[in-house]
Amino acid sequence: MHMNVEIEFKTRITKEKYDELIDIFELDQNVFKQTNYYFDTPELDLNKRSMVLRIRHKRDAFKLTLKSQSETGSFEYHVLIDAEQAEKMKKDGFHTKEFFEQIDYHVYFQASLDNFRASTPYMGGILFLDYNEYCGKTDYELEYEADHFETGLEIFNKMLHKFNIEFEQTKRKSERALLCIVPTL
Repeated sequence: MHMNVEIEFKTRITKEKYDELIDIFELDQNVFKQTNYYFDTPELDLNKRSMVLRIRHKRDAFKLTLKSQSETGSFEYHVLIDAEQAEKMKKDGFHTKEFFEQIDYHVYFQASLDNFRASTPYMGGILFLDYNEYCGKTDYELEYEADHFETGLEIFNKMLHKFNIEFEQTKRKSERALLCIVPTL
């Protein structure tokens, strides 16, 4: 199991702003698809604890990730799995203790989200432009991932100003995908 701390800042953007930024950063040939499969208990116990459990399918790789949120970032624990394991987990669910000692639930596949992502280095961090499809909906967002919270926040705010982007709070991708099954989430 691998653990890292993710510090990211994000805002929802319009399709027009997404297209504009794709052009500015010349990323039109750098967009790739990844699908996130979200797992939780029937009562959404993990979501209630601000935790996310997902399998990310990117190219031919499958990664099981547990994310727990904090005020300045999230702790991520990763386990690589194979396609057969991923399919079985989506079909039957699984017990979290098999992979993560910090939680003890039997979880089931709840929802998925297709994420079309472009990324580029930016001011010591990484800029992500995302186009997401879930529940028959589409949205766009800009994310900036940094190594340090204060520096990252400053760069993110300058980026919003530079590209004339008004900050718009957005829910986590997992929460948006879970809206498919719990519209009042």
